[in-house]
Amino acid sequence: MRTLILLVLFALLTAVPALGQDYPVREIRSVCNFTAGSGADIIVRFYSDRLAKLAGRPVVVDNKPGAQGMLATDFVAKAKPDGYTIMITPASSTLATAPHLFKQLPFDPLRDFAPVTTINTLTFVIAVDASKPVKSVDELVASLKSKVGHGLYGTGSNTGQVAAELFKAMLGLGTTYVPYKANTQALTSLLQGDVDFISYDATWASTQNEPKGRLRILAVTSAKRSSTLPNVPTLAELGLKDFDITPWWGVVVPAGTPRPVIDRLAGWFNQINAAEDTKTFLANYALDALPGTPESMAELLRKDMERWGGYVRLAKIEPQ
Repeated sequence: MRTLILLVLFALLTAVPALGQDYPVREIRSVCNFTAGSGADIIVRFYSDRLAKLAGRPVVVDNKPGAQGMLATDFVAKAKPDGYTIMITPASSTLATAPHLFKQLPFDPLRDFAPVTTINTLTFVIAVDASKPVKSVDELVASLKSKVGHGLYGTGSNTGQVAAELFKAMLGLGTTYVPYKANTQALTSLLQGDVDFISYDATWASTQNEPKGRLRILAVTSAKRSSTLPNVPTLAELGLKDFDITPWWGVVVPAGTPRPVIDRLAGWFNQINAAEDTKTFLANYALDALPGTPESMAELLRKDMERWGGYVRLAKIEPQ
């Protein structure tokens, strides 16, 4: 019996490295929290395409939008922990912020996921219909305050909601939040005059920006200006002291995924970030590289769960 136990233990110990060495042997599913064509989708598809080249296997993007990214997050939390379901996600929103915006979550951001690595940071924007006369944040605020209830705004993510609610709180606005499942829906509503402004990621918004686009971006939410939108001021510059909403992206897999698989994925994503075409992509889409490790991402996630909780309380957002 002792010999049999030793043989089983030896087989288990040798199987884990083999798994890491052989991985992947089939296609990988890359789950996206948001709709096709969104800023999130652009990022997920870029990294998934580059991952496929390094892994030597197809990486299939699976869009599962809904509930501000929660549907996809829950799906990944319950997936088989074998490395064949991954999530490239705005983790500061879908993981760190979610517990403060929802009274009940079907997953635990720390317990149900294994961090792989951080990959980039971005900014959000406050934007209006480019055909309207509003050309500055001051003009937007004046327009909102002239309306009963201070008008309406739209967004489709936790970060967009936190940024807009903090913006409202610091300016004494009572503007009503209108949730959207897809960027295109929010844009249509904005152009139809159903909402007065939108709060969205600069990755998508920069593709719609004037003079050729349909949006006029009035400000960015990050502490520093975006290299993609160098002429757009930060909200801090415009008088909202210490305003800094700078979300970040990372990669997670279901908890229990073997460490050799996680390490292999982390190495590939950091290799992708170091490539010249990635640097060009990041510059074009208002993103900054944020390489990392499983440990550094885990630490950042823990810290941001507290930090973003402070943002939610400051913005006086009631959990849903």
